[in-house]
Amino acid sequence: MLLETVKDPLAVAPYATQVTVQATPAAVQKQKVSKAMKAYLERANEHDEFMKTQDLEFQIGKRHLANMMGADAETFTQEDIDEAIAYLFPSGLFDKRARPAMRSPEEVFPARKAAEFDETGRPFHSMFYTGKPNFFQLLHDIVEETNKLYDLEERMLRRGNKPDENQKLETTGFQILPKDQLERVLVEHIADLEYQNFTNAMDRLISLPYSYKSKAFIERYLKPLIDQSKQLEVPKPKIDDQGRQYITTYECLRKTARADVTVRLPGTGKITINGQDISYFSSEECREQL
Repeated sequence: MLLETVKDPLAVAPYATQVTVQATPAAVQKQKVSKAMKAYLERANEHDEFMKTQDLEFQIGKRHLANMMGADAETFTQEDIDEAIAYLFPSGLFDKRARPAMRSPEEVFPARKAAEFDETGRPFHSMFYTGKPNFFQLLHDIVEETNKLYDLEERMLRRGNKPDENQKLETTGFQILPKDQLERVLVEHIADLEYQNFTNAMDRLISLPYSYKSKAFIERYLKPLIDQSKQLEVPKPKIDDQGRQYITTYECLRKTARADVTVRLPGTGKITINGQDISYFSSEECREQL
């Protein structure tokens, strides 16, 4: 006798107790790159190739110049290059920036900003959307330093202490970075009004009685000036037999000419050259130079 098992159509199937999901490996997943990042990478690659070419040409020129000067190319420094260029291409131009020069590409071509955002287009800097994050970050840092000094001054006043005059920040012989140099430091172009805001903030910070506490920060944005009064020793005048003061400077150089020049006080307004007046020079140009 055969018995047939009939399944109940209303019976409920048992629930699944395990689920297996096969994920795609991270290396296989396609990473999305924003259009901004693609454009940046293309420009960066072009710039890198350009800099490599310029650096190669500089190294070749450096070796060729070293061979011309009979020097070792491996130990040929930038100072040697400057001396060789000045020797091979003598120039009487007063401004040294207008004279022939040979510099590395990193000094000649302006620096470029690194990527300011990730692959998805998210900016790294919190002030990215100001358009000039480095500049506004600098202003933020100046205000932070100023507030720190304000707090320090207030605490010292409560204790009855005064700032030490011997430690006062001395900025004589220094000036705030000019606009063009500040732009090179920040790698950003700034407007005149923005630069004025920067100088005003720096002046306010420097004027504080405890500004010496922020000396390291302040000096990063100061430029030393050439103080001729400190570098040149002015000779003391001598007295001649007539009681007049005079100073004589020897071996004064003008192109190939050499002269010993004496200036007297009080003077007569006359010029004497080898016993003659200014007509000693027949050329009007020489008279104007004198």
